[in-house]
Amino acid sequence: MAAPIKTRERIIQASLELFNAQGERNVTTNHIAAHLGMSPGNLYYYFRNKQAIIAELFNQYECQVDTFLRRPQGRAMTVADKTFYLEALLAAMWYYRFLHRDLEHLLESDAELAAQYRLFSQRCLSHAQAIYQGFVEAGILLMDRQQIEALTLNSWIIMTSWVRFLCTSRGDPGDLSEEMLRRGIYQVLALEGGYIAPSAQAAVQALYQKLYVPLELVIPS
Repeated sequence: MAAPIKTRERIIQASLELFNAQGERNVTTNHIAAHLGMSPGNLYYYFRNKQAIIAELFNQYECQVDTFLRRPQGRAMTVADKTFYLEALLAAMWYYRFLHRDLEHLLESDAELAAQYRLFSQRCLSHAQAIYQGFVEAGILLMDRQQIEALTLNSWIIMTSWVRFLCTSRGDPGDLSEEMLRRGIYQVLALEGGYIAPSAQAAVQALYQKLYVPLELVIPS
């Protein structure tokens, strides 16, 4: 028999669910407490305010990304690694999509979170550059240092703004689907199109087909 979920974890899970469905700005601690059938005072016993819940969710997101966004050690990289990174990024973006949608507002509301996010973004950019360098060394991508730098930055811009782009295009944060976010991952992969080595073209093309989502399914006509 599974152990019951602790109250603190229930609050975190419920908050994530409501933030993702309705947008963080539309959800208060009273909404979260009512959703869980508890008093606001009981919620405040575990979290002093909504920002504390958001900080915990960002910590979880940061830990998840830090776990996979690293260049493997002791071996050459393969196209399978590219699939792994893109799928892992998609999963993280989907699970914590409210963070991407409301990022600017969240950082403006919490100076400590903003400082933490800056360090996180710098670390992600550094690791991503190392990963692209690994693909170059493996002969999968043909790029120089400046091209790696530009590709890394452009990929980061797409990854961190894609959910907001979808919301401004569709107007409803609850209308998003994992398939729509998959198109964002495809957009990142498409940036590499001009740099793929001939020997890797077939394998990368198969990945293109796997990730492709028609634009009409993403942006309503």
